[in-house]
Amino acid sequence: QVQLVESGGGLVQAGGSLRLSCAASGSIFSISVMGWYRQAPGKQRELVAGITTDRNTKINYADSVKGRFTISIDNAKNTMYLQMNSLKPEDTAVYYCNADIYGSSYAYWGQGTQVTVSS
Repeated sequence: QVQLVESGGGLVQAGGSLRLSCAASGSIFSISVMGWYRQAPGKQRELVAGITTDRNTKINYADSVKGRFTISIDNAKNTMYLQMNSLKPEDTAVYYCNADIYGSSYAYWGQGTQVTVSS
């Protein structure tokens, strides 16, 4: 079992910044990939950024956030972050933390945190 708890969402003006955190607990050694997803009203959930947890870290970003968002993991704190800069109104969504498990198609999700960017 893995538990994921997000924090850091809120209301920000366009051009501003926010940092989301995802604290992981439980069987964290079983996590192979972590990621941030978002879902805007009336839209499907989409991948924002992903990061592998092995030694050869691989990172990928959605084209819409490249150059503005940065994903990272602090292993000492068992926490994943999403630094979001130059925010746009179209970044408004509920952001979810995700963890994939080695050798399994099962994934864990956090409860989500709302990010609202005003124009």
